[in-house]
Amino acid sequence: MKVLVCDPVSPKGIALLQQRREFQVVVLPKKHAEAELLPLVAGAVAIVVRSETKITRKVIESAPQLRVVGRAGVGVDNIDVEAATQRGIVVMNTPGGNTISTAELTFSMLMALARKIPQAHGSMKAGEWNRKAFNGTELYGKTLGILGLGRIGSEVARRAIAFGLRVLAYDPYLTLSRASALQVEMAELDELYARSDFITVHMPMTAETKGMLNAAAFAKMKKGVRILNCARGGIVNETDLLAALQSGQVSGAALDVYETEPPPADFPLRALPQVIMTPHLGASTEEAQENVGIEVAESITDFLVTGAVRNAVNLPNLDIKTYEKVRPYLSLGEKLGRLVGQIGPKRNDRLVITYGGKATEMPGDPITRSVLKGFLESVGGKDVNQVNVRTMAKGLGLRVEEIKSNEETDFNEWLHVQAWSGDQKVSAGGTFYGTRNQPRIVRVNSHPVEIVPEGVLFLMTNKDRPGIVGYLGTLMGNHHINIASMSLNRDIEGGRALTVLNLDSPPPAAALALLQRDADISDVHVVQL
Repeated sequence: MKVLVCDPVSPKGIALLQQRREFQVVVLPKKHAEAELLPLVAGAVAIVVRSETKITRKVIESAPQLRVVGRAGVGVDNIDVEAATQRGIVVMNTPGGNTISTAELTFSMLMALARKIPQAHGSMKAGEWNRKAFNGTELYGKTLGILGLGRIGSEVARRAIAFGLRVLAYDPYLTLSRASALQVEMAELDELYARSDFITVHMPMTAETKGMLNAAAFAKMKKGVRILNCARGGIVNETDLLAALQSGQVSGAALDVYETEPPPADFPLRALPQVIMTPHLGASTEEAQENVGIEVAESITDFLVTGAVRNAVNLPNLDIKTYEKVRPYLSLGEKLGRLVGQIGPKRNDRLVITYGGKATEMPGDPITRSVLKGFLESVGGKDVNQVNVRTMAKGLGLRVEEIKSNEETDFNEWLHVQAWSGDQKVSAGGTFYGTRNQPRIVRVNSHPVEIVPEGVLFLMTNKDRPGIVGYLGTLMGNHHINIASMSLNRDIEGGRALTVLNLDSPPPAAALALLQRDADISDVHVVQL
């Protein structure tokens, strides 16, 4: 089997592949553009990349024997995962290999920012001796605000505590018990902004986090705050950061990632002496590269030799026959998790997944992982997959319970998901009509509904009064939003009702604001399934 290594991977990882008699390992000496790569992948069964080579749809279509693509790193932005999935090609990554290296880079940047080490070094290299220009600040006794307390954020927190920093953390998905175990103080976002001397970002790029450190956020921060981003480019709005640095609201910044990589030659932050910049070095240590090289080699070997799947971003750990049987549940479970994750509170203690009827005969672990993937996407973004969701849930302090129920219901097979935050609960249940090609959401917060689990859902709780359906339809029509289907349910006449719409597109903020001002309407949610 031809294994094509397209980017520099650690020699130990390559050696592991070369030891297998089943493999013919071909290592490309340099990066190849798409057109150059097409003839080289023709006979490849496996392809190994880092971040440089792009595995596009054309590349995938030119490799008819391709079965697996392995990424020696976390992100898979350079791989067309959708095209690979359509072809039945497994895409694997190495989620844990660079945790320590990125945490250590962050802390190195923190110290360099506090003591102006790069600027002083540059001055000395230029033949100067200017001690007064590089007066810094001690870390001891200062407050570090950490945005996101996952694998890397937790490691940064441990190092900060050892240096005598007070650590505040904002992570709306982390349980208080987990925060206590890490010896950090949880804070809401505005409080963290107001109290922190340094703020470091360790969140994934999601719709919620994109551009979250912007002009409005900087205005809420302590004057003279210092900003670090070794996570994802785009979380910090670079235009707003420039203005905050020029005004003195932010006194310094250390960046390893950027909205555009590499940044253009006229990138304005280059000109500011109080900004430290490195070229995306988070995983650039010998140990990290060795770890991810070995990890990707082992994962590819296991898959090609034994059929075992691990660290996959687009396939649960199943053989193909079982996968085909369980696939409808994987899709339904992911959408139920996504629905509950978007209508419930952010910080949850417990997720309860109940299998009923024929669903109790299904292998539960991959379905549970799919539910978790949908539920945790708002936490982890594109980094979430069926392989890492249990570890991610454990890291958040989220307890996952799986129940097989013999309760008699109106359905032959069903799946139910509950998210608990203290004594508050949100829930959704689903089943299949006819064949398993017709999934339906049939319960939302104990209300019977009938919803096609696709596209955009609009949900609201309202007082059961005449005219509210017409009002809602007119409002959507005035904003050019087409309603595909509607499901209504009330507890008693004149009581509370649940209204759910399948929409062709999301309603604008102006329409939602009008609804939220109505005293008879509450719990307005727009869910992207």
